[in-house]
Formats: sequence, C-alpha cells, structure tokens
Amino acid sequence: MSYFNIPRPEWLRKRLSFLIVIIGICFVVLAARLFYLQGIKGSEYARLAENNCIRLDPINAPRGFIYDRDGVLLVDNLPAFDLCIVLEDAKPFSKVIAKLSKYTGIPIKEIEAKLDAQKDTPPYRTLVIKSNINWDMLTAVETHRYALPGISIRVHPIRKYVYPRSTSHLIGYLGEINAEELKAADTSDYRPGSYIGKFGIEREYEKYLRGFAGGRQIEVNAKGKVVRIRKTVNAYQGDTVYLAIDDRVQKRAELLLEGKAGAAVAIDPQTGEILAMVSAPTFDANQFVKGLSREQWREISANPAMPMENKAVRGLYPPASTFKIVTAIAALEEGVVDEKTTVTCTGAYKFGGRDFRCWKRGGHGTMNVIQALAQSCDVYFYQAGVKLGVDRIAKYSKMLGLGEPTGVGMDNEKSGLVPSSKWKEERFKKPWYPGETLSIAIGQGYNLVTPIQMASLVAAVGNRGILYKPLLLHKIVPANGDSEIVTKPVERRKLKISQKTMDLVHQGLWVVVEGGGTGGRARVRGVSVSGKTGTAQVVSRRLDDIGGHKIPRPHSWFVGYAPSENPQIAVAVIIEHGGDGSAVAAPVAQQMMEVYFTPKIKPTKKTNTSAKEQNTNGTGIGEALPEATSSLISEAVIVSPKPERE
Repeated sequence: MSYFNIPRPEWLRKRLSFLIVIIGICFVVLAARLFYLQGIKGSEYARLAENNCIRLDPINAPRGFIYDRDGVLLVDNLPAFDLCIVLEDAKPFSKVIAKLSKYTGIPIKEIEAKLDAQKDTPPYRTLVIKSNINWDMLTAVETHRYALPGISIRVHPIRKYVYPRSTSHLIGYLGEINAEELKAADTSDYRPGSYIGKFGIEREYEKYLRGFAGGRQIEVNAKGKVVRIRKTVNAYQGDTVYLAIDDRVQKRAELLLEGKAGAAVAIDPQTGEILAMVSAPTFDANQFVKGLSREQWREISANPAMPMENKAVRGLYPPASTFKIVTAIAALEEGVVDEKTTVTCTGAYKFGGRDFRCWKRGGHGTMNVIQALAQSCDVYFYQAGVKLGVDRIAKYSKMLGLGEPTGVGMDNEKSGLVPSSKWKEERFKKPWYPGETLSIAIGQGYNLVTPIQMASLVAAVGNRGILYKPLLLHKIVPANGDSEIVTKPVERRKLKISQKTMDLVHQGLWVVVEGGGTGGRARVRGVSVSGKTGTAQVVSRRLDDIGGHKIPRPHSWFVGYAPSENPQIAVAVIIEHGGDGSAVAAPVAQQMMEVYFTPKIKPTKKTNTSAKEQNTNGTGIGEALPEATSSLISEAVIVSPKPERE
C-alpha cells in the first residue's frame, strides 16, 4: 500500500489543505513582488545601482563677454575653484567632515549649514560646500585628497569686471542662486551653487550670457575615487553682448563724479542708445565675485550715500530750472506766450499777497521767452505758470516722458512724479492752490524726476520731437555662429509740438550755453552746445554761507545736447548738494561731451572662443583632471568763461 493510499483522519486532511493554501498564497505574493521589482521598478533600481558607481560631474559654461559699442572689453572670465562633496561617497560622514574642517579651517557648523541648505539634492549629486576657495584651501584639499573620500575640487569660470567701479550699477554682478530663484520656471536647469545675474545687464540678459552647461559621467570605485571618465558633454559659452555705451564717456563721467553723490546719463538723440550711465558713489563689482564679508556688506549698506542704488534710474530729484524747458513748450503751444511776449523782472513777482523771488535779486529786466530760458528768469516762468495752470503743465510734462518709466530695462526703475490737481485731491484730499503752480513752473514743489527721464526729455527736444526708449543693448553676437541680434530704435511717441515752438526753444537753449547764458561752462571747443542749468533747493545738512546766512546747499543740474543743429549726444547730470548748476554740473557735462567728440582709437578686441573650440570642462581655461593640483590650472579740459550764477 502506497503512502498516498494510507487512510488519514479528517483533521489531518484539513490541516494539509490549509497548509497547501498558505504555501500557494506565499508563492503568489513572492511572484507579485518579483514582478513589481523586475517589471515595474526594474529600470529605476537599475538606475540607482548604476549611480552607485557612476557620478555626474557638472561643467559650468563660461558666460559671454561684455563689450562697449566699439569693442572695448568690459567683462571677462577667470578661473575659480569650488570645494564640493558627494554625500554618497563621503563615508564615514562625520570623520570626513571633521578632517575637511581641520585641513581647510572651515568650521564644521558652517559645512553642515551649507549642506543642510541643499538637503533636497540626491546623495549621489555633487554639492558645493564653498565657492571661490583660496589657494591655501585648494592646496590643503589636494594634498589630503586620499583621506577625504567624496571631496573634490571643481574648476569653473568667474567674472572679471575690467572697470569694476565705472560700470558697477550698469552691468551689475553675479551671485549664488537662492531658493526662490531655483523654484522659478525659467531657472529649471540651474542647481544649488549655480551663479546667476543679480541685477543690471548681468540679470537683464541672463538667458544670453549664461551659455549651456555640460557634464561628465565619471566612474568611481567603492571609495569614491575616479576610475575613468565614461562620457563628456561639452559646455557652450554664452553669447557676446555689446552694450550701447561709449566706454570713454562712461569712464570720464565716473572720474568726474568721484567723491560726489549723483548721476550722469548720456543718450544718442537719434536712436535712444545710452552712451553712458553712471551713479555715484559706486562700488567694486569684483568684491561680489569673491564674496563679501559681513563687515564689508555692513559698510556698504550703512553708507548714507547709498552706493548700491542706481541713482540714474531710481534717484528722485526736483528738476529745478531744467524743467523750464517743459514750461516754455507748454506756454508756447497753449498760446499763453509767443516770441513777442515780454515780462519785466524786478527780482520778485507778487502773487497772493506774497513775493516770489527770482534767483537774481536785482532782476533781469525785460525778458522774452528766449532770453528767459537763457538767463533762467524765474519771474518770467512764474507768470507763464499762472497763465497755464498746473493741469496744462502736467499734460506737457507727461507728453515729454515725465511721470512714467522710460522702459530702459534696469531694475525697479522709478516713475517720478508729475503733480496735478487731481493727484493732490487723491493724495492729500485737498484742492490745488494757485500759488503752488508757481513752484511747479520752475521745477520745484512736488515735481520729481530721474536723471534718465531728463536725458530722454532733452534728447527728444534736441531731435525735434521723437521720444525714444533708452536702449542699453547695441547687439548680441551668438556663440553658435547664428546671425547677430541688433537692436533698433524704439519710438515711445512723437511729440505733438509745432516746429515754431521747437525753433524758439532751440534758440533759447543755444543762448544758455553759447550766447552768454547760465550754461557757459558747458561749451566744447569746435562743437555748438545747447542746454539748461538748474539749481534745486532741497533740505540738506550741507550748508553754504551766502550773504552771511547759512542756507542748505542745493542739487546741481545740467541737461543739454550737441551739436546744436544735429545732436549726436544728449546729457543729464545731477550732483547732490553740489551747489549751482552752472558751476558744478555744467563742467561735468562739458567734459563728457568733449571726450565723446574726441577721435576714437580702435581697441584690440578679445576674440570670443567659438562653441566648437570650448574645452570639455567648459571653462575655456584648460582641462580639469582629478590627478593633481597642477592639473586644475591652465592658467584735456577746456576752461570756459565763468557764467552768471543760476
């Protein structure tokens, strides 16, 4: 009798059946799990297993060069070194970090804080512990590299600002990308530790300048040491950007504003291209490349003159007598005055029971509109303003581009302020009083403008009626050899101003400089200059002793263009608390225009390396190999007659 034919009790048969069911269920579960691991998750686990021995070493692309309009190099690239870690290879972690701190001098808490900020990054990715390390740290890490598994040095290009002070507000600087920027949709291909333009040209044209990053697949052993490089994807350099600025005018303006607070802007009246944009005081952009200490940042941010503020687009000032250009145009266009209208200035104008004084205490005598512009007669423009009213003045102010951003494309450009009766009612819940119009008519009171607005305004007057958008960009030359991207003039609007009015205003502005007016110090030998001075009364701790009385020192203004008959350059200069516009701002504008009309010498241009010629590490400074430290490196003023004070 066989074993299977042996009779069994009922209880035994039930137990065997239950056991068979349990075993069957186990096999089904195991089969399902095997299918899940091999079929569904197989590719993912294969990738994770691959990453146990394959590391992706990112290669940063060199940013594109920046030149001025004539090919003068403004921004270059230099090699720098980052201290990096791959957490998967840095084992035991605590001992590796302790040794790294000992060799480099970086506190353990600082290392841990840096890594904690990148905690969402997969452990097999390269993380940056410290950027732009010095030579001592580099040498220490390379000397002890076999005692520091997972630790490496990465070479990458950093910015070198050739003229770090004169172009600091214009070009801006780079900074390490922050958490908010990483979340942005247009920065999806950035990583923690990547650098990005923070403001100025570096930020505005980031997508052109940054280039395309590459990488290398590196095979490592169990200790994280490099065995071989499996694949390399080259990095491609960013596009070359040519700015509209004339480097000679830019540097001259920076030199003239040294030790002062203010701004200077120069524009091509025929295109709107910005020939110079300087804000003072300035800062050294290369300090931000190296990284500022807390003390350095505190010193810059606590400076009451605000060196980080681009006063050319964000500085708000009363336009003072430069605004008389607007009042003159409004009065002529509205018919409240014409070329024959005269006003007798005795030194004051009585209105509403009080005397509104002219800057010239003895008065100017009998003035027409041309003479009033030339001598900046307050009394003439008081009366013109009363006849116009604040709302008609506001209409022409806005037509000429005041009270709105110019669209220059710089960070947080301010709009300024054009007051009107409606504005005051909404702002202060009070009506406009006629006496307030007198201050508005001569550029005081609530009026606020930026230097870029005044440069655009005087450029539009100079070219006889076209208000252009100010352009910082001249052209972009793609690194891949594609066609150049060349900017074209952009008209904001054509001014609805008659040529008769323009003729009269042009005559007045010419006499200001060339005919014995208040702007004589803006004369340039061999070139006819037109312009307008201004002296803005403001509250200031800086006092002048005039006539035995201590009074606040005013802001100094000059706006103008040259040549008068067919302008090629228009300028606006503001010197905070500088004093008289005729004595302080006009000479600055004079030298800016003088250097512009000086014959140019062709610069020797730095050749941009094409994408095909980039090294595989993408730095353009040689191949970075893991074997040794050495392999990380492949390395005349015209004096004019003194004018009358204004």
